Amino acid sequence: MAAILVIDDDGAVRKLIAMILERAQHRVVEAADGIKGLKAFKAASFDLVITDLIMPEKEGLETIRELRLDGGEVRILAISGGFPGNPIDILDMARSLGADAALGKPFTPDALLAEVDRLLAPPPA
Repeated sequence: MAAILVIDDDGAVRKLIAMILERAQHRVVEAADGIKGLKAFKAASFDLVITDLIMPEKEGLETIRELRLDGGEVRILAISGGFPGNPIDILDMARSLGADAALGKPFTPDALLAEVDRLLAPPPA
C-alpha cells in the first residue's frame, strides 16, 4: 500500500482516480489545485504524486517544478488531456520538468494502475 497524492481540478476525475487507487489498496489524499496539493505534500509523506497539468490557481507544470525543488525523490505521474487544437505536447514538457511518467486523458483504470505499479516498483538491483 502506497500513499498517493492526487491533484486535479476536476472533482469527478479526482474522485474516480481516488476510487481506482483505493480499490488497489492505496491510501489517497486529494487536492483540487497545485496550491492545495503542495500544501498537502508538505503536511504528509507520499510515495507518489499524480497531478493534472491544466488547472487554475497553480497549474501542473509549476507544481511539478516545485515538487522537485521541495520533494526531491517523490515519484510524479503527470496526467492531461492537453490543449484542444494546440500542437504543444504538454506531457513531454511535464517529463522535461521532472515528471517520472505521463499519461494522456482519457485513460483506462488498467492503464492508470499499470503506470502506478511501475512507478512504485523498487528499482532493479
